Parts: sequence; C-alpha cells; structure tokens
Amino acid sequence: MKIIVTGGSGFIGSMMLPRLLAEGHEVVLLTRGSAATRLDPRVKTAQWDGKTVGAWTTHIDGADAVLNFAGESIAGKRWTTTQKQRIIGSRIDATNAIVEAIRGAKQKPTVLINASAVGYYGPVENGDVPEEYPRGNTFLSETTDRWERSAREVEKYGVRLVLLRIAVVLGGGGALAKMLPPFKLFAGGPIGTGRQWFPWIHVEDVVGIVVFALANKHVAGPLNVAAPHSVTMKEFCSALGATLHRPSWAPVPGFVLRVVLGEMSEMLLTGQRVVPKALERLGYEFKHPQLASALDDILHKY
Repeated sequence: MKIIVTGGSGFIGSMMLPRLLAEGHEVVLLTRGSAATRLDPRVKTAQWDGKTVGAWTTHIDGADAVLNFAGESIAGKRWTTTQKQRIIGSRIDATNAIVEAIRGAKQKPTVLINASAVGYYGPVENGDVPEEYPRGNTFLSETTDRWERSAREVEKYGVRLVLLRIAVVLGGGGALAKMLPPFKLFAGGPIGTGRQWFPWIHVEDVVGIVVFALANKHVAGPLNVAAPHSVTMKEFCSALGATLHRPSWAPVPGFVLRVVLGEMSEMLLTGQRVVPKALERLGYEFKHPQLASALDDILHKY
C-alpha cells in the first residue's frame, strides 16, 4: 500500500514508520521541518505547512491510506489562551487540509486513520467508558470532538474513517520518560489522590492497532486505543516503582500541580476507566495487555 503519514516524526510516528516499512508499504511523510535527515532513506518526504493545500496533495491522489497524527503537543507547554488555540488549530487545520486534499483527489484513498484521544470523554469517576460513552465538557473534550468532526467530512466522499481515541502511550519517550526521574531518585509517587483512573497503552500496541485497521476493511469509527486492564494512578505508580525497584511513597498534592500547571493539571488529576470494547469485538489481540509486563518490556527495551 502507498501510505501518507502526518506527524510521523513524533513519539508514536518514530515507532510507526519502521513497522509500516517492515510490512512492505510505500511511505510518504508530510513534514514541515528537516525530519528527512533523521529518517530511514526508504521514507519519501513532502513539504507542507500543516494547514493549506499545496503541491503535497499530488501524493494523496492515488494513495491507499492516510494516517493523520499531526498536532501540537498537549503537554508541551502551560495552557495559556494562545497555547490552547495552537493545540486546537494545529489539529483542525491539518485535518481540514487532509480532507480537502482527499475531496479533490481523482483516485481517493480508501481509508483515513485519524488520531484523537481519550480526553474526548472528560473526567469519569466510576464505571466503564466504551466508545459510545458521551463526550465530556472539558477543553480536551471540546478539542477532540472538533478534531473528530473535521475528520468525519471524508465519509462524504466514500472514504472509510477510523478514529483512534488514544490513552497515555507508554514507551521509550512521551509521558513515561517524564515520570521516570523522580522514581529513579527514590521520590516517586501518585499524583493527586491516586484514585483517578489512568488509561494507558504500550506504544507497540498503538502501532499494532494502526496496522490492524489498515488490513481490515470492517474497522471503522471510533476505537478506544487503551489496554484492556485499567489501573488507577496509585496502581500505576506502584507498578512503576516495583519495576524500577524503587518506592512509590511521595505523592504530588493536587493543589501543587494546579499551581504549577494551571488548567493542564486536570489532565493528570482526573481520568476515566476506558475499555477497548470495539477492538475486542473486532478481534484485535493486545501484545501488552497487563501493566506490569508492559513496563518491564519498556524499561528493558528502551
């Protein structure tokens, strides 16, 4: 297959591109920078600005699939008004540009796999959260809802759409890399009360789910990209401490986090018990369903 990828130089993309190449696909990365110097030479690149159509659209015409992971990092900076506009705009603009390119293509891709996030649901203290659960009322809920609605426009052109509502991704970078230092210094512990749900997934399963969705034409709509065995923040930190042979005794009070991070702190102080109902129904087999073995794999591999 010829696959067009946006956001392919990020944490998830750096794992996804090698897998796509190993599967024998032709990969074209849409990039705004100099990512080409760090890529496998088999990956073709095309310049785009992440918001307007241009010469790059010729790659969309005749492609088999588009993977859209473009977007400003949610956890990169404090959520000022300007930063929130960047977070929303980077996702909506990129997705709108992809949809417009697909609309104008003579030979349209058969599938668009578009990133989203479990933040769609907002804080949910009790009960399972499958894909049909209603959206929440937080900034992240609004952001992901608008992101998904932009992507849904491709369905008007007969393109299969897969929406990946991704949990906290664990791997050699991302959130886990930021959590490790205090644990290694014997100062790790849960954030806030520790009772909030902490939906997670191994990065190799994120990649596996993308490959699964590419290969199976009956996969469509929203997918909760989260491990089937949910944990609370306290359980997660205990498992991380045990894997590192370090204690998990120094909690970070919620009020301290709110002072330091502002509104962004709610991303860590609240959660939801996300269940991958659609993936289990479709028959996807998780490579890393259990937290302890997933952490052990990551910390020994990366």
